[in-house]
Amino acid sequence: MEQLTLLLEGFSNALTPMNLLWVLIGALLGTAVGVLPGLGSAMAVALLLPITFSLDPTAAFIMFAGVYFGGLFGDSTSGILLNTPGNSSAIASTFEGHRMAKNGQAAKALATAALGAFFGGIVATTLVVFFAPTLVRLATVFGPAEYFALAVFAFLAISAVVAESVVRGIAALGIGLALVLVGVDGPSGTARFTLGLPQLFDGISIVVITVGLLALGEVLHVASRIHRDLVATQIRPKGRTWLTAADFRKALPAWIRGTAFGAPFGLIPAGGAEVPTFLAYGTEKQLARRRNDPEFGTTGSIRGLAAPEAAGNATAGTAMGALLALGLPTSATAAIMLAAFQQYGMQPGPLLFERSGDLVWALLASLFIGLVILVVLNMSFAPVWAKLLSIPRHYLYAGITVLSMLGVYAISASLIDLWLLLGLGALGFMMRRYNVPVAPVLIAVVLGPLAETELRRALAVSEGDPGILVDSPITITLYTVLALGLIISAVQHLRHRHDHDRTPIEEDVPA
Repeated sequence: MEQLTLLLEGFSNALTPMNLLWVLIGALLGTAVGVLPGLGSAMAVALLLPITFSLDPTAAFIMFAGVYFGGLFGDSTSGILLNTPGNSSAIASTFEGHRMAKNGQAAKALATAALGAFFGGIVATTLVVFFAPTLVRLATVFGPAEYFALAVFAFLAISAVVAESVVRGIAALGIGLALVLVGVDGPSGTARFTLGLPQLFDGISIVVITVGLLALGEVLHVASRIHRDLVATQIRPKGRTWLTAADFRKALPAWIRGTAFGAPFGLIPAGGAEVPTFLAYGTEKQLARRRNDPEFGTTGSIRGLAAPEAAGNATAGTAMGALLALGLPTSATAAIMLAAFQQYGMQPGPLLFERSGDLVWALLASLFIGLVILVVLNMSFAPVWAKLLSIPRHYLYAGITVLSMLGVYAISASLIDLWLLLGLGALGFMMRRYNVPVAPVLIAVVLGPLAETELRRALAVSEGDPGILVDSPITITLYTVLALGLIISAVQHLRHRHDHDRTPIEEDVPA
């Protein structure tokens, strides 16, 4: 139980009035920046990093802990309320969370997200403390072929599960893959689909795509139906602002499943928390289909929000373990944290626990403290955040549009990005109009570069032999599970269509 003794020493260093004040400030600032559309958790850490340079290392890292998880809370808050996730890891939480918010249950959705993030973060941080050496070994078995298989698994599984139509899901996946082809090809240095514009050499930013498809697409969709939908001019909260015992019983299994998805993915650089959050969401959708859950996809499901939220924070928790033990940043936020460590002359890796053990264990202890402070803050402020939706709809959506444009422009100060935002907003509107799912587009944008890079690496290692792609137990298992899942999904879609086609005929038969 050496780890427990060291962790208690870390708590003794972290639990001082001044350090608690720093973690509280970090949590508040991280959440505030994360809530702003277009910024997100990575930007929160980057913007607040200079503030910590005047602090001693222990206070700085404790403040980092608050900023780190606070930014993740803020990502989900903006996604649930405004349909504009602050980071791509919060996209899956947005689908059911925003439906709950539009149904007047914004405070309950925020409470579900806060508790789910707390649950996933606590479990993952505990695993890091006690099982870091064992968990890190899982990362060493993944090579280029395994990463490519994982990306393909995520592509097709999510396209088949999330979409009501497999054809529409695959079409949406194709749109996403087309978007990521824009830019300079890394290995060859060749410009692809840039129309000769230097501003497109770096590709289309994930922020532009996410804000355009989700936020601006939703604004245009609502504007097109504002005279046809018999709705009030504002969304009125209803029900309780906390979880009832029945809600908790619904959410708990989803939190557990989401944590189980998220914890392993924090150890491998497979696109951050996007894969486990989408897989967790897809699993909940499949389970909802089996139990005929009328809330999923309509008024918003607690399970569909709880699982990806727990998965995202579980991934963030174990990502911190991979960063400390291996020096391996598995997300953009972790990469900025690595720069912060180096600023203080610390190099994360196998020797970090020996050379700077007191700081590391104080940081791990502060992760627990930060999660507790954040769940208390967010549970308390959930009704306050929810009042954003009390603003009349025409003012609310006008504000979302302005914030979206400002957030995108603030990143690169490029007018091309604003035109792209408008074009992608129109694309998002057309996808909603013709019932084409947005999720496969987003997962393709997030994982497309990873899939292309790892495929090229695998083929380079094998000198062009495609057999390397199915040459390990992990790849064979992933492809086998994927094939079985697609077959089952196709059968379910055909059965659902068959039952749907028969229903009108059966209704016309006289009694």
